[in-house]
Amino acid sequence: MMSDALTLDQIQLLLAVVDHGSFSGAARKLNRAQSAVTYGIQKLEAQLGVALFDRSSYRPSLTDAGRALLPRARRIVEETAALRDQAQGLAGGLEAELTVVIDAMFPMPRLVEALRAFTAKFPTVPPRIYVQSMGAGAEFVLNGTCMIGLLPLVFSDTAGLQHVPLLTVQLLPVVAQDHPLAQLDGPIPTDVIRRHLQLVLTDRSALTEGRDYGVLSSQTWRVADLGTKHAMLLAGLGWGSMPTHLVADDVRDGRLKVIHPAEFDARTAHLVMGAAHLASRPLGPAALWMMQHFSETAAEEAGSAAS
Repeated sequence: MMSDALTLDQIQLLLAVVDHGSFSGAARKLNRAQSAVTYGIQKLEAQLGVALFDRSSYRPSLTDAGRALLPRARRIVEETAALRDQAQGLAGGLEAELTVVIDAMFPMPRLVEALRAFTAKFPTVPPRIYVQSMGAGAEFVLNGTCMIGLLPLVFSDTAGLQHVPLLTVQLLPVVAQDHPLAQLDGPIPTDVIRRHLQLVLTDRSALTEGRDYGVLSSQTWRVADLGTKHAMLLAGLGWGSMPTHLVADDVRDGRLKVIHPAEFDARTAHLVMGAAHLASRPLGPAALWMMQHFSETAAEEAGSAAS
């Protein structure tokens, strides 16, 4: 039975001996007397009830028990350091987590790249990511659920939100290759397109509920997410608009075909996406960094395109 509580210093002694190959090496690294290191290890072994080192050779080597306990000892030291870093960040005003809502149309690789850079900069701040469609993302920012929204500006350009444009997502009207509309080349008259089922994203927000964007058919099926809509399009159940980056491979490989409705509004075919936050809610260091990262990345891409 352990008579005293284990200390972090004892565990660090264990790691020092392992990492520097000897009690004397650990003593030099820690600037302590070798006798103090030896005593500390002996006390740790007594408390744990197992021998950690075999001392029969010139250099101490880990016993089977020592090798088994070593990974856990390293995790304790690493977690303690992470605890200290996170506490210092929180004391300095750093957010406990970063909450982001991303519109289903937003290119996910852009967010992944930003999160990779964010984690390197703020390792103690875990991100929480939500995916919404239509006006629901803007509602998540307006009601304080999320600090940042990556949203179409048509939904985020509303009172209470500040936003910066980032990129444009092109929407393509597509159908499966065996769909009747796929047999028609050139502009498709409105009276023809109206006779065919259109797959449309459901708007789950009160902010834009009841508004239709790009709906041409008299018969529609409402779906909750782009993954479901994509699968239904591939199955030939109807036609609908999808972001180019999500269907480019399907169009290239012949699984889907781009069609050309005569009344397809070009304004709804190009969604300008931006990063938005609540104007009345000051951003913490992590959220502010993320907003600046998106803005700077967009400016760099615009500069490259112009040159």
